Formats: sequence, structure tokens, C-alpha cells
Amino acid sequence: MTAPQGRRERKKAATRKAISDAATLLFLERGFDEVSIREVAEKADVSPTTVFAHFPQKEALVFDEDEEQREQIVSAVRERAPGVSASEALRDLYRQGLMSLADDHGEDARLRFMEFVNGTPALRDYAALMWLRHEDALAAVLAEEAGLPEPSPEIRVYARFVLQIQLLATWSADTVPDVEAGFRILEGGWDAYAVRYPGLGPRR
Repeated sequence: MTAPQGRRERKKAATRKAISDAATLLFLERGFDEVSIREVAEKADVSPTTVFAHFPQKEALVFDEDEEQREQIVSAVRERAPGVSASEALRDLYRQGLMSLADDHGEDARLRFMEFVNGTPALRDYAALMWLRHEDALAAVLAEEAGLPEPSPEIRVYARFVLQIQLLATWSADTVPDVEAGFRILEGGWDAYAVRYPGLGPRR
């Protein structure tokens, strides 16, 4: 009984990806606001109803891995190797994800896509909100690993800031250095960094 369900899920995932890929191509060619849902449906060879069944709003067409990303973040912390801290596991996940994006599509394609998203206010805002929706899941797994019944204020602050690192790196031309810099500041604390620069200390 499990095999048919597996086939259905694979077919559903393939349809979802085909719709997202078709939409992204059209958006890159003509602009987000110039493409209709009906045109996306025609490009993907499905009905507009099918498009809406997979994507509740137009912005979601560009970002089709929301649930997978949340699971990757939680798994990176929960299933990290012995001797690896939660922060190190998240840093490695970011690095691998950003590098594989460039490897799969090419760095020029990645930058073109990022420019497209960043130049479309509706997509830029949606992307940030979508990514930060993972904050509760990340805070929960960190609290679980710490043996706490619920996330502490420190864990919630860390979860918010560590997600912001990924957003910053995604929009950057120097992704890996930005990831490394973000985690150095977050793990070491701003004061440990700023003490090297008198101009960042108390005003004289």
C-alpha cells in the first residue's frame, strides 16, 4: 500500500517543480509583474487550478523548497556528527547550500536570480518572511538539544540572527566569506570583535 502513495508523492513533487521552473523562466525573461498565472500554467502544461493547488500566491512560485529548507535546518542541528556544535552544523549547512546552488546553476545564474529577486520588492519581502518563518523550528530544536522545556531569550535571539546570516549571504557576491564573518560575530560576540577597534568602543 505504500508504493502507490510514494508514486503519488513523487508525481506531486515533480509537478510542483515543473510549475516553479516554468514560472521562474518566464519571470526572468519578462519580469514578475508581467507574467500571469494563466501563462505559467500554459508553460508548465497544467491548469491554473493546479498552479494554485501547489502555490497559494504568486510569490510562492519562485520559492518551492520552503518545507525542505526547514527540515534541513532542524536535521543539521539534531543529526550533527559527534564533536560538532549546533552553530558549526548550521554554518556548514549554509556553506554547502550556497556552494551547491552555484555548482548546480552556475555562479552567473545564481547572481542573475538574486538580482531578479532583489529588484522585485514583492519577492524580496516574501523571501525574507519565508526564511524567517523557520525561526520557531530552529529555536525549538536548539532548546531541545539544550534540555530546556522552551527556548530561552538567548536561543530566540540566536535563532533570529543566525537566519539573518543566510539572508545576507544569499544576496552577496561573496557568499562563503559572509557566512564565515556572520558566524564569527555571532559566536564570538560583538564586544570581542569591537575591542580591536577603539573607534567602536566608548566615545571619548
